Amino acid sequence: MQTRCDWAGTDPLYVAYHDQEWGVPVHDDRLLFEFLILEGAQAGLSWATILRKRENYRLAFDNFEPEMIARYDDQKVTGLLANPGIVRNRLKIASAIQNARCFLQVQEQFGSFSAYMWEFTGGKPRVNAWRSMAEIPAATEESRQLSKDLIRRGFRFVGPTIIYAHMQAVGMVNDHVVSCFRYAELNA
Repeated sequence: MQTRCDWAGTDPLYVAYHDQEWGVPVHDDRLLFEFLILEGAQAGLSWATILRKRENYRLAFDNFEPEMIARYDDQKVTGLLANPGIVRNRLKIASAIQNARCFLQVQEQFGSFSAYMWEFTGGKPRVNAWRSMAEIPAATEESRQLSKDLIRRGFRFVGPTIIYAHMQAVGMVNDHVVSCFRYAELNA
Protein backbone atom coordinates (compact mmCIF):
# COMPACT_ATOMS: atom_id res chain seq x y z
CA MET A 1 0.00 0.00 0.00
CA GLN A 2 1.32 3.42 -0.98
CA THR A 3 1.69 6.19 1.58
CA ARG A 4 -0.01 9.44 0.59
CA CYS A 5 -0.38 12.90 2.06
CA ASP A 6 -3.02 12.72 4.80
CA TRP A 7 -5.34 15.18 3.03
CA ALA A 8 -5.92 12.72 0.16
CA GLY A 9 -8.02 10.53 2.44
CA THR A 10 -9.93 7.66 0.84
CA ASP A 11 -12.39 9.47 -1.46
CA PRO A 12 -11.55 8.08 -4.94
CA LEU A 13 -11.89 11.54 -6.53
CA TYR A 14 -9.48 13.07 -4.00
CA VAL A 15 -7.05 10.15 -4.27
CA ALA A 16 -7.00 10.41 -8.07
CA TYR A 17 -6.44 14.18 -7.86
CA HIS A 18 -3.60 13.68 -5.37
CA ASP A 19 -1.97 10.86 -7.34
CA GLN A 20 -2.30 12.31 -10.84
CA GLU A 21 -2.50 16.10 -10.68
CA TRP A 22 -1.58 17.84 -7.43
CA GLY A 23 1.98 19.06 -7.53
CA VAL A 24 2.64 18.14 -11.15
CA PRO A 25 4.34 21.10 -12.88
CA VAL A 26 1.88 22.77 -15.26
CA HIS A 27 3.01 25.02 -18.10
CA ASP A 28 -0.18 24.91 -20.16
CA ASP A 29 -1.86 28.32 -19.99
CA ARG A 30 -5.42 27.01 -20.23
CA LEU A 31 -4.87 24.60 -17.35
CA LEU A 32 -3.15 27.29 -15.28
CA PHE A 33 -6.20 29.50 -15.86
CA GLU A 34 -8.56 26.67 -14.90
CA PHE A 35 -6.76 26.15 -11.60
CA LEU A 36 -6.67 29.89 -10.92
CA ILE A 37 -10.45 30.17 -11.37
CA LEU A 38 -11.18 27.02 -9.37
CA GLU A 39 -8.93 28.11 -6.50
CA GLY A 40 -10.77 31.44 -6.38
CA ALA A 41 -14.12 29.63 -6.45
CA GLN A 42 -12.97 27.55 -3.48
CA ALA A 43 -12.54 30.59 -1.19
CA GLY A 44 -14.54 29.81 1.96
CA LEU A 45 -15.36 26.28 0.76
CA SER A 46 -13.63 22.92 0.72
CA TRP A 47 -11.57 21.78 -2.24
CA ALA A 48 -13.73 18.63 -2.29
CA THR A 49 -16.75 20.80 -3.11
CA ILE A 50 -14.94 22.38 -6.07
CA LEU A 51 -13.41 19.11 -7.25
CA ARG A 52 -16.88 17.53 -7.39
CA LYS A 53 -18.12 20.50 -9.44
CA ARG A 54 -15.09 20.68 -11.73
CA GLU A 55 -16.76 19.10 -14.78
CA ASN A 56 -19.77 21.39 -14.31
CA TYR A 57 -17.38 24.35 -14.23
CA ARG A 58 -15.73 23.19 -17.44
CA LEU A 59 -19.12 23.07 -19.15
CA ALA A 60 -20.40 26.32 -17.68
CA PHE A 61 -17.18 28.26 -18.33
CA ASP A 62 -16.48 27.11 -21.89
CA ASN A 63 -13.69 24.74 -20.83
CA PHE A 64 -11.91 27.68 -19.20
CA GLU A 65 -11.03 29.36 -22.49
CA PRO A 66 -10.05 32.85 -21.28
CA GLU A 67 -10.82 34.48 -24.65
CA MET A 68 -14.45 33.36 -24.38
CA ILE A 69 -14.85 34.13 -20.68
CA ALA A 70 -13.45 37.65 -21.16
CA ARG A 71 -16.43 38.37 -23.43
CA TYR A 72 -19.16 37.17 -21.05
CA ASP A 73 -22.06 39.60 -20.81
CA ASP A 74 -24.91 40.13 -18.32
CA GLN A 75 -27.02 37.42 -19.96
CA LYS A 76 -24.23 34.86 -19.52
CA VAL A 77 -23.73 35.94 -15.89
CA THR A 78 -27.47 35.49 -15.24
CA GLY A 79 -27.22 31.97 -16.66
CA LEU A 80 -24.22 31.16 -14.50
CA LEU A 81 -25.99 32.44 -11.39
CA ALA A 82 -28.84 30.02 -12.15
CA ASN A 83 -26.53 27.03 -12.71
CA PRO A 84 -26.75 24.63 -9.72
CA GLY A 85 -23.65 22.78 -10.91
CA ILE A 86 -21.28 25.59 -9.90
CA VAL A 87 -20.83 27.88 -6.91
CA ARG A 88 -23.41 30.57 -7.63
CA ASN A 89 -21.66 33.53 -6.11
CA ARG A 90 -21.90 36.77 -8.07
CA LEU A 91 -18.51 38.04 -6.88
CA LYS A 92 -16.73 34.81 -7.79
CA ILE A 93 -18.36 34.72 -11.23
CA ALA A 94 -17.48 38.38 -11.82
CA SER A 95 -13.90 37.66 -10.73
CA ALA A 96 -13.63 34.82 -13.26
CA ILE A 97 -14.56 37.25 -16.03
CA GLN A 98 -12.24 39.96 -14.74
CA ASN A 99 -9.43 37.44 -14.28
CA ALA A 100 -9.87 36.21 -17.87
CA ARG A 101 -9.37 39.76 -19.12
CA CYS A 102 -6.30 40.24 -16.93
CA PHE A 103 -4.98 36.81 -17.92
CA LEU A 104 -5.08 37.81 -21.60
CA GLN A 105 -3.17 41.00 -20.82
CA VAL A 106 -0.48 39.00 -19.00
CA GLN A 107 -0.23 36.59 -21.93
CA GLU A 108 0.23 39.52 -24.28
CA GLN A 109 2.91 41.11 -22.11
CA PHE A 110 4.90 37.95 -21.24
CA GLY A 111 4.16 35.69 -24.20
CA SER A 112 2.41 33.20 -21.94
CA PHE A 113 0.85 33.11 -18.50
CA SER A 114 3.16 30.23 -17.68
CA ALA A 115 6.26 32.37 -18.32
CA TYR A 116 4.85 35.02 -15.98
CA MET A 117 3.86 32.64 -13.16
CA TRP A 118 7.00 30.56 -13.15
CA GLU A 119 9.19 33.66 -12.78
CA PHE A 120 8.14 33.68 -9.12
CA THR A 121 9.92 30.36 -8.48
CA GLY A 122 12.87 30.94 -10.77
CA GLY A 123 11.39 28.78 -13.53
CA LYS A 124 11.45 25.52 -11.59
CA PRO A 125 9.48 23.89 -8.76
CA ARG A 126 10.46 24.77 -5.23
CA VAL A 127 11.02 21.48 -3.42
CA ASN A 128 10.13 21.44 0.24
CA ALA A 129 10.77 18.63 2.71
CA TRP A 130 7.78 18.60 5.04
CA ARG A 131 7.45 15.62 7.37
CA SER A 132 3.83 16.38 8.30
CA MET A 133 0.93 18.40 6.96
CA ALA A 134 1.16 20.60 10.07
CA GLU A 135 4.50 21.97 8.82
CA ILE A 136 3.08 23.22 5.50
CA PRO A 137 2.41 26.98 5.58
CA ALA A 138 -0.80 28.58 4.34
CA ALA A 139 1.24 31.15 2.40
CA THR A 140 4.87 31.91 1.62
CA GLU A 141 6.89 34.94 0.60
CA GLU A 142 6.59 33.83 -3.04
CA SER A 143 2.81 33.50 -2.82
CA ARG A 144 2.57 36.92 -1.16
CA GLN A 145 4.69 38.49 -3.92
CA LEU A 146 2.71 36.76 -6.68
CA SER A 147 -0.59 37.69 -5.04
CA LYS A 148 0.45 41.31 -4.73
CA ASP A 149 1.48 41.44 -8.39
CA LEU A 150 -1.73 39.76 -9.59
CA ILE A 151 -3.81 42.22 -7.57
CA ARG A 152 -1.81 45.09 -9.03
CA ARG A 153 -2.69 43.74 -12.47
CA GLY A 154 -6.42 43.70 -11.62
CA PHE A 155 -6.96 40.05 -10.69
CA ARG A 156 -9.46 39.20 -7.94
CA PHE A 157 -9.77 36.31 -5.45
CA VAL A 158 -6.00 35.92 -5.55
CA GLY A 159 -4.92 36.45 -1.95
CA PRO A 160 -1.66 34.85 -0.72
CA THR A 161 -3.39 31.74 0.65
CA ILE A 162 -5.38 31.14 -2.55
CA ILE A 163 -2.24 31.71 -4.59
CA TYR A 164 -0.21 29.32 -2.46
CA ALA A 165 -2.86 26.64 -2.97
CA HIS A 166 -2.64 27.39 -6.70
CA MET A 167 1.16 27.10 -6.63
CA GLN A 168 0.87 23.73 -4.88
CA ALA A 169 -1.75 22.47 -7.32
CA VAL A 170 0.22 23.40 -10.45
CA GLY A 171 3.54 22.10 -9.17
CA MET A 172 5.30 25.41 -8.62
CA VAL A 173 6.09 23.92 -5.22
CA ASN A 174 6.32 20.28 -4.19
CA ASP A 175 4.43 20.17 -0.90
CA HIS A 176 3.86 16.43 -0.79
CA VAL A 177 5.16 15.23 2.56
CA VAL A 178 8.44 13.33 2.25
CA SER A 179 6.79 10.01 3.19
CA CYS A 180 4.29 10.35 0.32
CA PHE A 181 5.14 8.26 -2.75
CA ARG A 182 4.47 11.28 -4.99
CA TYR A 183 7.19 13.33 -3.28
CA ALA A 184 9.96 11.16 -4.71
CA GLU A 185 8.21 10.67 -8.06
CA LEU A 186 7.89 14.42 -8.63
CA ASN A 187 11.52 15.02 -7.62
CA ALA A 188 12.85 12.34 -9.98
